[in-house]
Amino acid sequence: MTRDRRLASSAFLPLVALALTIAACDRSAPEDGASNSSNATASLPGADSMASHDAGPGEASASRDDQPRPEMQAQVLLERAGFAPSVIDGTISPSTRNALRAFQQANGLTVSGELDDATRAILSRQSNIPATRLVTVPADFAAGAFAPLPKDPSAQAKLPSLGYASLDEKLAERFHTTPEVLHALNPGAAPFAAGAKLRVPNVGADAIDPAQVSDAAWRQTLANLGVGTDQPRAARIVVSRSAGTLMVYDGQDKPVAAFTVTTGSQHDPLPLGNWKINGVDRNPKYHFNPELFWDVSDAKPDAMLPPGPNSPVGVAWIDLSKPHYGIHGTPEPAMIGKTESHGCVRLTNWDVARLAQMVSQQTKVEFVA
Repeated sequence: MTRDRRLASSAFLPLVALALTIAACDRSAPEDGASNSSNATASLPGADSMASHDAGPGEASASRDDQPRPEMQAQVLLERAGFAPSVIDGTISPSTRNALRAFQQANGLTVSGELDDATRAILSRQSNIPATRLVTVPADFAAGAFAPLPKDPSAQAKLPSLGYASLDEKLAERFHTTPEVLHALNPGAAPFAAGAKLRVPNVGADAIDPAQVSDAAWRQTLANLGVGTDQPRAARIVVSRSAGTLMVYDGQDKPVAAFTVTTGSQHDPLPLGNWKINGVDRNPKYHFNPELFWDVSDAKPDAMLPPGPNSPVGVAWIDLSKPHYGIHGTPEPAMIGKTESHGCVRLTNWDVARLAQMVSQQTKVEFVA
């Protein structure tokens, strides 16, 4: 099948405005992005009031777990160090093992993917950071509108945004988990609503410096996802098809971040090789073109889908020099590393939001077997 694309102008990396031919992964291409999003605001709303407030080294934490959660605490600390377990769920999941392996590599430990004694010893240096914390849901964060999205792209195209279906989903993305985990942390709680006090995974590194983000809509997205602006700079990223990971290296070629990813399929394999980054589209629109996909009927009409966290490409698109390919988010974070894509590299929305701040047009990209 052909993958010819129409050119899309977008809001990309600072200092550069590009017209890019963007990929056909998932269901079609993102186009013209975030800066004119209808829900842009000049200041951060209540999502930021739920940001972490950590004790300093040697200080007692003001937050306490209601019960021991060693696996969730390990996930929280790994993610804060840059080695993301994808979904924080209190288990040593395959994505958590990926994070452990990358953390062990970065710290000169035996790479086992296990939460072994040597790994625990390094993580224990931050033992005053608990696995969970209590937050109060602000009214502006809980404000809708929330509604299940229609499945038909033509109906989705008529919406102002592809937003969250429920407050449960929005809260889950804010704390890098699932609605099921949030409910398990809060047994017997009333339906989540403004003013509710909830126990949530203690995600950190979520402080936002407004001076670093000129785009109000993107600043809002970062706040909604609990992603801060203090991120390492990526000199090189390596996507491994066999490991299902994306490793980030700094200028000294040291691993500084790692993410579990979904990479391609039998029909649309990951294109191995070395690539460049053309630009980053934040809060992208998305052109649904059924002619580009083997598993979609060509009888379906084209549609231009609005931005939003439930866009097929999530909250960010990192465009690559390989025509029609990119690195992007997802509306289904729990499926990362478990399902196939249409050739592109897919991360959770919170992970791609972090990665989008690490990369530049100088970042080298390698796709390996």
